[in-house]
Amino acid sequence: MKKIYLDNASTTAIRPEVIQEMTKVLAEDYGNPSSTHSFGRNAKSVLELSRKSIAKHLNAAAQEIIFTSCGTEANNWILRSAVKDLKVKRIVTSKIEHHAVLYTVLALQEEYGIQVDYVAIKPNGEIDTTDLVELLSQETKTLVSLMHVNNEIGTILNLDRIGIICKQHNALFHSDTVQSVGKTEIDLQKLSVDFIVASAHKFHGPKGVGFAFVRKNSGLQPLFFGGEQEKGLRAGTEAVHQIAGMAKALELSYANLESEKIYISELKSYLIHQLEIEFPTFSINGNPEGFYNILNVLLPLSEDKTAMILFHLDMKGIAVSRGSACQSGSIKASHVLAEFLSSEDLKKPSLRISISHYNTKEDIDVLVQALKTI
Repeated sequence: MKKIYLDNASTTAIRPEVIQEMTKVLAEDYGNPSSTHSFGRNAKSVLELSRKSIAKHLNAAAQEIIFTSCGTEANNWILRSAVKDLKVKRIVTSKIEHHAVLYTVLALQEEYGIQVDYVAIKPNGEIDTTDLVELLSQETKTLVSLMHVNNEIGTILNLDRIGIICKQHNALFHSDTVQSVGKTEIDLQKLSVDFIVASAHKFHGPKGVGFAFVRKNSGLQPLFFGGEQEKGLRAGTEAVHQIAGMAKALELSYANLESEKIYISELKSYLIHQLEIEFPTFSINGNPEGFYNILNVLLPLSEDKTAMILFHLDMKGIAVSRGSACQSGSIKASHVLAEFLSSEDLKKPSLRISISHYNTKEDIDVLVQALKTI
């Protein structure tokens, strides 16, 4: 049985060139980058060249890229330090953020008594910018935390517009860009964003490594303490092979961005067309014009099929999800869909299908045929 992977928003296959790069570093550059001897200096060189490469692709300064273990760590660090060290008194976010942001904000509210406001969500799953402007009319020191591409429904935030709004109201702007880094152009010189985060495994790199962009002179302080690694902001010996793999993955993602984007967009259009033929009454959750590799669909199947749909597809070797992989073991309805679907629609089967350049039209055909048999 051929296995078909259509869950690329949760994680991606590592490109062969990335594995090759990581293997080389593991074998040859095993020194501690904090050591002063030649082994350490070689590892340090790999580390800093990786930092420069990542910074170049995002049009940032190398010193503004701080390596972390993942996007979750980076989100936690930025939000916590903003409250603790930058004396932010209020966080404006949305109820469709990733739990790495939502749960951190709730913990900070409990610990520091900060004010938390949630911006309204439009019926198509997008942020209501008019409501955001209204929320920012308060004079309190505020940080706005809104994700660039929603990981469940693929709605896209206009980073440029939100950045300008935040700047006009003297608010700090943090964006969880885990789903968009490596999949779309981000120019940090042109955007008024203070902090973004990324995770390598979302753009065909290794798991267990990510980075934060922290605009210089932000005043952020470390999340935990130890050595002086990462300019004293992130203690712990750097995973040089992981970081080199992440830099290679990002380099390849941007080198192939246009061709892969066109290819994946065509596959997504083909998927929508096939669903229209086989399930004429299906609907798309969120904006149909959402991000090019994510499609979240509400299927015209009975409620009793909801709990078993992933199991049935998995038995046929097909991997998709009902929501974020971080919570897909849960049978609760998606917190994202709950914000704009009716209680009736929420009970029906919704699927998140996320595509990569490794997928084919045959994969789509097999998925649609499998859905017909459920």
